[in-house]
Amino acid sequence: MATFTLPKNSKISGKGRAHRAEGANRIQKFKIYRYDPDSGENPRYDTFEIDLDDCGPMVLDALIKIKNEIDPTLTFRRSCREGICGSCSMNLNGKNGLACTTAIEDLKGEIRITPLPHMDVVKDLVPDFTHFYAQYASIRPWLQTVSTTPSGKERLQSPEQREKLDGLYECILCACCSTACPSYWWNSDKFLGPAILLQAYRWLADSRDEMTGERLDQLEDPFRLYRCHTIMNCANVCPKGLNPAKAIAETKKMLAERQI
Repeated sequence: MATFTLPKNSKISGKGRAHRAEGANRIQKFKIYRYDPDSGENPRYDTFEIDLDDCGPMVLDALIKIKNEIDPTLTFRRSCREGICGSCSMNLNGKNGLACTTAIEDLKGEIRITPLPHMDVVKDLVPDFTHFYAQYASIRPWLQTVSTTPSGKERLQSPEQREKLDGLYECILCACCSTACPSYWWNSDKFLGPAILLQAYRWLADSRDEMTGERLDQLEDPFRLYRCHTIMNCANVCPKGLNPAKAIAETKKMLAERQI
C-alpha cells in the first residue's frame, strides 16, 4: 500500500488575519494565500476587504492597493500591467491567469488568490520558476544555423513562412498552462510541459532554423514530449489564447513523419 508524506508547511493554518474596509459602500473580499518560509509557520489565508469605488478594475489593482495601503508585506510579482510580461501569473478562484488582465467583476463572490499550483513557493504569491526556466533553456530557444549568412543580409522568410509562427511566438512564459496540466504536476522532473513544448515547436516551425533534426532528437523521449495526454487545460487557461496542445500534436506528427 502506497503512503504519502506531505512536505513540511503544506497544510493551511486556520490562523488567517482579517482586514476590514470600514464605511465602504461597495466591498469586495479577497482571500489571499500567505506563506513566509523564513517564519517557520504554516501557510494561511488572509482576508482583505477592498472598496471598489476606490480601486482600479483589475485584480492586480487590488493587490497593489492592498500592498500600498494595508499590508506592505504582501509579496507578488508584477511588471507591465498589460498582459505582456507574464509576471503576475497566479491562480484566481481556481483558474490560472494574469492578475493584470483579469477584471474583478469577472470573478464571482469572494476572490481567492493563490500562487500557481504545484510549484515551490518563494513567498506568498511568488512561485519558484528555477526549474521552469532550466527546462526552457534546455530546448535552446534561439535560432540555430549551420550555413553562413552573406555579410550585411538577414535570413529572410516569405509571408507564408512567417505566418506559421503565429500562435507560437506570442507565448509570454507565464507558466499558466504548464501549472494547469496534471501530467506536468506529476512528471515535471522529466516532462517539459505545455509552455516549453510550445516554445520548442516555435523553433521547429521556423523556416530559418537549420537544426530541426537535432531538435526532434532531443524531444523523442518517453517523458519529455509524450506525457501530453491532450487534457487541454493548457489551452483553456492561456491568457494569450494560444493552444500548446496543438503545437505538441504537430511536434508528434513531425516525429512520426520522419520515420516513414
